[in-house]
Amino acid sequence: MNLVSTGNSGLDYILKGGLPTSRMYLIEGDPGTGKTSVGLQFLIDGADKGEKVLHITLAESKAELEDIAASHSWDLRGITVEELVPREDVLDPDANYTMFHPSEVELGEALKQIFERASQLMPRRIVVDSLSEIRLLAGDPLRYRRQLMVLKQFFMERGATVLLLDDRTGPESSLQLHSLAHGVISLEQNVPEYGSERRRLQVRKLRGRSYRGGYHDFRIIKGGVEIFPRIVASGRKVERLHAVIPSGVSELDALLGDGLHRGTSTLLLGPAGVGKTSVATQYAAAAAERGETVAMFLFDEKESTLKKRCNSLGMDLDPKIEDGKLLIREFIPATVTPGEVAHRLHELIEADQVSLFVMDSLNGYLNALSGQSHLMVQLHEMLSVLSRAGITTIMVGAQHGILGSDLSSPVDASYLTDALVLFRFFEAEGKVRRAISVVKKRSGMHEHTIREFLLHESGIEVGPALQEFRGVLSGQPSFHGSEKPLL
Repeated sequence: MNLVSTGNSGLDYILKGGLPTSRMYLIEGDPGTGKTSVGLQFLIDGADKGEKVLHITLAESKAELEDIAASHSWDLRGITVEELVPREDVLDPDANYTMFHPSEVELGEALKQIFERASQLMPRRIVVDSLSEIRLLAGDPLRYRRQLMVLKQFFMERGATVLLLDDRTGPESSLQLHSLAHGVISLEQNVPEYGSERRRLQVRKLRGRSYRGGYHDFRIIKGGVEIFPRIVASGRKVERLHAVIPSGVSELDALLGDGLHRGTSTLLLGPAGVGKTSVATQYAAAAAERGETVAMFLFDEKESTLKKRCNSLGMDLDPKIEDGKLLIREFIPATVTPGEVAHRLHELIEADQVSLFVMDSLNGYLNALSGQSHLMVQLHEMLSVLSRAGITTIMVGAQHGILGSDLSSPVDASYLTDALVLFRFFEAEGKVRRAISVVKKRSGMHEHTIREFLLHESGIEVGPALQEFRGVLSGQPSFHGSEKPLL
């Protein structure tokens, strides 16, 4: 089966190569979802390959199409545009003929122009924008369906691949369109209570072909429609050279049983400001120092803030960033979608260059999923992809509250991870101190002790076990001994 590219690499990936040629497809969506941009990308790709392409516009003028193309820095040269929009004289009350008055005469005239132009040009690709105008001209559903069948037969006989754009403004059901089209792609737009709009698409139908189902996030940017295909955990397994990733701090590694195992996920959980990001960055800096490639996705702070914080701990990240061993990506939860985050991560995985992935923080990532269901399913899918790729994952999770036993998490993700490291503030000798402990580790043994740790100019220091203290995890310890093992 011959396939034709849609002109969009993300959509081609979802369609597993492209669209079967000489077929008619429906692109449906509310106004503003990007249908015209998808259609233009399809035609531009054909024109770049030397094919004859035709854009039949019933809703917009050629000048309006050129404005849309200019906003994306596109050139419409090579694309034949056939305008079937109303002329200026139709506004004249004395005019005897109104092209877009819903009558059979006007529908027949419009279709005649389409047939004549297509017969003259014999294009390989055609976009009809939009079907709502034909629906108005038809007047009733029966005539509308019959005319679409005529269009389908005409185009298929000439071997053209056709995209029909529909804004779903008609009162009748669009299912009759679905039955006529060889494939259906639906575009959706949702505006949350805060932040920018979120867009997604779904391939609802593609006869005789398999495709990647489900919803896929996308956004409209300068240059067209950027699609972020949903990642799916596969059986691909990447072999790594080392069994564990050490932190470079011997006491911290001993606490975790010599380090973090390859292909596992670890959640660093504790209140804000306790040192979770510092510990995660310590692992990242140590891995980059060994020549491994590390990716850090930041949701809560800027790269400059992270580097300033690390400089105060004796960690200079600039050389590692310049060498390409530390890849830092910033995301704004209010504007980013989970599909985009997964796509950026998938790009790094496909390049096969990352051994450690740090997400700071899990809370910021979940905020990007705000208002969406199946949060745990999406998080589990992402962790599965990373695990199958042999990538070690560190997630930073902030709990609400500072001291006491009433600390809470925005979502219970601890059961999804292979290891859980708990951080706590506690008070002793008139100081606010920090404690660290490993609650679970599926991949091996670990210490069950609670240790104090410090953050200072020379880095991270982990002290001995707080054996003579009780109630450290609650933030209100009591001392039962003769010598206090404090740093």
